[in-house]
Amino acid sequence: MTTWNVAEPTRLELKGEVNDLTVRLVGGRINVVGADGPARVEVSAIGERPVTVTHDDGTLRIVHGAVPKWPGLLWWLFHKQFRVDVSVMVPVRTPATLNVVSGSVVVSSLRAGVHVDATSARVTLLGLDGRVSAKVISGSVEALTLDGEVELETVSGEIVVADSTARKVHARAISGSITCDLDNPPADTDVRLDTVSGEITARLREDSDLRVHLNATSGRVISAFPGLDRVGRGTVVGQLGAGTGRVAANATSGTITLLRRPVDLDVEETA
Repeated sequence: MTTWNVAEPTRLELKGEVNDLTVRLVGGRINVVGADGPARVEVSAIGERPVTVTHDDGTLRIVHGAVPKWPGLLWWLFHKQFRVDVSVMVPVRTPATLNVVSGSVVVSSLRAGVHVDATSARVTLLGLDGRVSAKVISGSVEALTLDGEVELETVSGEIVVADSTARKVHARAISGSITCDLDNPPADTDVRLDTVSGEITARLREDSDLRVHLNATSGRVISAFPGLDRVGRGTVVGQLGAGTGRVAANATSGTITLLRRPVDLDVEETA
């Protein structure tokens, strides 16, 4: 086992394989990227509290030490002592678990699953595969070009899913909006979008094979697909294509908008 107690800007190049990553930080910025080559850790800025980096039997851990349980006012006065900016490069097949109290998290190009848990943060997920989940109490989640199975949740904030080819997408916001853009979803796609207080906007390819169920309890549903059936003011149901997958959206208070994505648009974007 190799351990570093990092108290100043440092660049570490690890010897030996890394097949698991765990990050637990109080505050700052975390940037994790999957790439070829040896694993590296770079701390570009750090506050008064050091960070411990441990490499043990293929597991890489980057953590803050014991965090005092200060009352609310003292926390806001002293939490900057824990601020740290960390960039990590690991092999693309490394599963990652990231926890942060406040700050920002960016994860890209990992293919074996990612879990992010944050209290107050902005989370950005780019080009991931496997089981991908992110839970934020206060803050936003932006997920771009994801595959695999995706679960996103925020209590107060916005969720954006774009260019997704994931088989499963579950997104839930208590107070905030959800935007979901599906790019050629698989035949067995399962998409569920839920918000208590906020808007839902979904865009589907016009050649999608999906069963559709949209319901706004206290709001309205707007659909760009004329073949779907309207059941009252707040419910739209029906089938697109073969209906082998499904998309369901529920809003307690807010509007649900279903947009249509022409297939020709994808051809133009590729060109």
